[in-house]
Amino acid sequence: MTATVVPDPTVLHPLAGHDRVVLLRSLVTDPRIEVGEYTYFDDPEGATRFEERNVLYAYGPERLVIGKYCAIATGTRFLMAGAAHPTIGVSTFPFTMFGGSWTDRTLDIVTGLPSRGDTVIGSDVWFGFGATVLPGVRIGHGAIIAAGAVVTADVEPYTVVGGNPARPIRRRFDEADTGRLLRAAWWDWPIELVTEHVRVIMSGAPADIESIAAANGLLDR
Repeated sequence: MTATVVPDPTVLHPLAGHDRVVLLRSLVTDPRIEVGEYTYFDDPEGATRFEERNVLYAYGPERLVIGKYCAIATGTRFLMAGAAHPTIGVSTFPFTMFGGSWTDRTLDIVTGLPSRGDTVIGSDVWFGFGATVLPGVRIGHGAIIAAGAVVTADVEPYTVVGGNPARPIRRRFDEADTGRLLRAAWWDWPIELVTEHVRVIMSGAPADIESIAAANGLLDR
């Protein structure tokens, strides 16, 4: 009988000989960035520089929350709230950031700007090459973000979006099946159960996932 071997979620480089792939949970140190287990980032030139090169303008308290089992391709960038410029007056120039009297006379304007809040990514989300996510966006579980997409608004679960600005291309499943998957939430199953049913998770139908969750008392937790 073959022993069950489960990939280690704490290893930085999960693929031997391929340093371009990192598990982000093991990499991130910024307390404002939260990443779930097995979410990975692929970059042939700087995978370990994700926080520096791919999470941009993180000057404020807003958080970036990414779920489990997400696949993040090279060039995917998350723009944080610090990217915003004031638009309440004539100029959008960020005088405040340059110090001196400019800061003294305008700091209250910047600190009083409304924030779109945290950027929250669900689990099992696939980001294509060069995708960009704007501040405060929420992306639902199971979504697919097409290569080059610029996501300016929330994305519903199990929806494929693309373009600039990103628009829905299609729903991956109908409403009933999407509901089954959200209730089953396979990404929250114990890793042993995920491993046992990994083939079904990759190639089965939503009803199959629902049945496994129900059989193990994991439906509608």
